Order: sequence, then C-alpha cells, then structure tokens
Amino acid sequence: MTSRPAEQLAETFVELADMMAREYDLDGFLRLLVNRSVQLLDVPAAGVLIVGHGVVASHERLIPVLGHDVSPLADSARDGEVVAVPDVDAATAWPGFADDARGAGFASVHVLPLRRRGETVGALALFRDGTGEADVRLAKAVADIAAVTIMQARALRQADELAGQLQHALDSRVIIEQAKGVLAERLGLGMGAAFTALRGYARSHNTRVAELASAIVDGRFDTNRLRR
Repeated sequence: MTSRPAEQLAETFVELADMMAREYDLDGFLRLLVNRSVQLLDVPAAGVLIVGHGVVASHERLIPVLGHDVSPLADSARDGEVVAVPDVDAATAWPGFADDARGAGFASVHVLPLRRRGETVGALALFRDGTGEADVRLAKAVADIAAVTIMQARALRQADELAGQLQHALDSRVIIEQAKGVLAERLGLGMGAAFTALRGYARSHNTRVAELASAIVDGRFDTNRLRR
C-alpha cells in the first residue's frame, strides 16, 4: 500500500467493494475490513459487530472482548452513535467488557457505527494500547465505506432472492395451468373443475399443488386417481 492516507483509503474502498461484488461473503468482507483498519488506521487491533450476524476480530485475543452483550459496540450498533472509551479502567458502564479489554492488553477503544441514511448495521471498534482520545476522521470514512458496501450488497442479494421467488412462482403457475389442461382433456372437465380436482387431491394427500401438477404433466401421476 502507498504511504498517503487518501490513496490507502481509496485502495481499501476498492478492495472492500470488489469482495462483496464478486460474492456475498460477509465474513470474508468483515475479516478484510478489520485487517485493513489495523493497517490503515495504525491501531494494534480492530473488531466489528454486525447486527444479527456476530463479531469478527483482527486478533483472536479480541474475540472474548467483542462477545459481551453489554459493551460499547452493542451501544453504538443500537444507537447509531460514536462511543469513545479513552480509558477502559474508567469504563464503569461496561465492567465485563472493560475487564476483558484490559486483560487483552488494551487501554482504550473508539467505536464508530456502521450507519447510512438512518440505518445502522453494526459498529467498528478500534483498540489502542494507550489511553486518550483517538483521531477518527479517517476511521469514519472507513466505517462509512463499510456501511454503504454492506447495505448495497444486502439490497442486491434481496433483489436476487425476490427475482428467484417470482420466477419460481411463475414457473409453478405455468405448470399448474398445463396440468389443468391435461386434466380437462383426460377427465372431461372444465378448467375450473380441473383446478378444483387438482387442489382437492393435493390438500387431501398433503402435497403441494405445484408438485402434483408437475407429476401430472410429466406423466408420473395417473390422472384416473382424480376421477370421482
């Protein structure tokens, strides 16, 4: 990586975006995020909490620290606000977190929400060996990049899932219409009566209508079984 922060930030943005564009690998993305945060922001360790997903850390010794339900990360992810802990010895609001952070060798932590347009998906925590406030201007840019990337990837994934569901529904509708035609011809029924027979048999035999319709169209089901 280059020595200039702006170029480092640009490279980080491209790398993070590229990972989520290639495949929705959230854990891989989060590992890359914390590792790049350590390099770019010159901190000894970083961790991230994603709501409904879990935590990822740059170092194994950080996992117990991040695992607390009552912690600066949990507060930041819930409230969408920055949480500064310049001295973990004075962090009386999160005693368990403070004890584990101190035990892992950290004296302070600064947590930034992963937030975009009123929605917070998690929080990024930067751990330091010394006490005091941290300069988080660059860290905020990293957090914003991560939030945007995660939200865009989720939106695309949801769109793909919805498209798949709609396609499945359409395919099922086509199969059902074909099965109605087969039943109407073989059993001498109108299309409405054919569907009533199809649906009634499926319900009475605890079978999905689309599955029964597919078996009828494929010839795997004896339509005479639907005769009254």
